Amino acid sequence: MRSLFHLAYHVTDLDEARRFYGGVLGCEEGRSTDTWVDFDFFGHQISLHLGKPFETTRTGKVGDHMVMMPHLGVVLALDDWFTLAKRLEDAGTAFDIPPVVRFEGLPGEQRTMFFFDPSGNPIEVKGFKDFESVFAH
Repeated sequence: MRSLFHLAYHVTDLDEARRFYGGVLGCEEGRSTDTWVDFDFFGHQISLHLGKPFETTRTGKVGDHMVMMPHLGVVLALDDWFTLAKRLEDAGTAFDIPPVVRFEGLPGEQRTMFFFDPSGNPIEVKGFKDFESVFAH
């Protein structure tokens, strides 16, 4: 079965969202109206609607970090992860958790980084050498 993930959430400014998701993250813009815009978020569909962003709290304990919950994210191949990390750094992105290795030497070893979109929505991007290890335990 083939599928794409779809997630819709609020942003406070569509022009800022376009600059961030399209310009900084490099996501291709899809359909839009005056109240929402779709993006190809690394092969998945996100729909950004004008409104109040969801409430988040720092309650997710993962390794040595307390992460924002809920958050959205994507898992990339490691080379793509490094490319995106550099792109975010070059754009002056303020990281909540800067690019780091998590679970080093253990099953599920990964790179991760957390940052916020201009509306304060938390985003995590993980990088794996091998997608087979995403669910390793």
